[in-house]
Amino acid sequence: MPTAKVHRISAAAPDDVRGIEDAIIGGRIDPDGIVAIFGKTEGNGCVNDFTRGYATQSLGLMLHRFVPRERAAEVCLVMSGGTEGGMAPHWVVFERCEDSKGERPALALGQSHTAALPPEHLGRLGQVDQVAAGVRSAMAAANIESVSDVHFVQIKCPLLTAQRIAEADNRSSVAVRDTLKSMGLSRAASALGIAVALDEVQRTSLSEVAIASDFEIWSGRASCSAGIELMNHEIVVLGMSRSWSGPLAIGHAVMADGIDTEPVRAVLQGLGIPANGQLTASERKRVVAVLAKAEASHDGQLRGHRHTMLDDSDISPTRHARAFVCGALASVFGHAEIYVSGGAEHQGPDGGGPVALIVDRRL
Repeated sequence: MPTAKVHRISAAAPDDVRGIEDAIIGGRIDPDGIVAIFGKTEGNGCVNDFTRGYATQSLGLMLHRFVPRERAAEVCLVMSGGTEGGMAPHWVVFERCEDSKGERPALALGQSHTAALPPEHLGRLGQVDQVAAGVRSAMAAANIESVSDVHFVQIKCPLLTAQRIAEADNRSSVAVRDTLKSMGLSRAASALGIAVALDEVQRTSLSEVAIASDFEIWSGRASCSAGIELMNHEIVVLGMSRSWSGPLAIGHAVMADGIDTEPVRAVLQGLGIPANGQLTASERKRVVAVLAKAEASHDGQLRGHRHTMLDDSDISPTRHARAFVCGALASVFGHAEIYVSGGAEHQGPDGGGPVALIVDRRL
């Protein structure tokens, strides 16, 4: 019976894969079982953030030393740029192994890779449909039968560059010509694809004008990160399944805004951790990984007070939001090695976002 293992490993730089290598050499990670690696890298998180590609290249070269090239290509490498504030750069390695012992249901992992997305389809219903099909494929790979058992879907999606726009112009037209705005549009369409796959939104109710526009439509389990390093989608589904056993469990919450930590505490309590205040050292050991989305609210307000995240010409609002939400969550968990991804279009309510917690039930 499959069992999921999750390893959170600190990183000293975007190319620092020594911690993962040491875990493989020491027998703590079986490289053949690696399903996905998430990373927080210390770039700007914008179009020209090449720390994501650098990290992806470094991880790929590392995997090639331990597994055949074809197997390494199957691993989803999801790099999220931007470790503003106190956020700590780190890796989260997801591993599948076989072990008949442990509780059921348990954390289940599934992944899929879509075909390359033509640039002219980015931010349009074609991208929504491609992502929805990919999410369903990843659910099947994880043996998760019900959409209600899915707690988090992480997608790495493409963006537009000047070269990609020029290529598309030979065939059709693109949805947007601003490369930075293309990141948000790609995240938005990907999130709606997740919402369709998880029955949170009816596909027939969607129109292209709603993409990155109607923020009343959202998924409570979507996390999408755009990057220059790919043209397809890498999709990882995390949920609970009786077809899996093991000590790990996952739950999720939806923050209504950047300081709404009470739903997160409620999930901790549901997973057996009291969370009456900041977690104690022993409680922190039980929380294997925290995955979250962050977004500056589009009305420029936070609980009736003005914020300036949208008005700062020097720093992107996604960078402000990552630092802000990481700080709020760090006050709960007692550390800042937290995977917070900025840009939450249709990923939770406007100004809020989904949070997933992976917990070890043994400790």
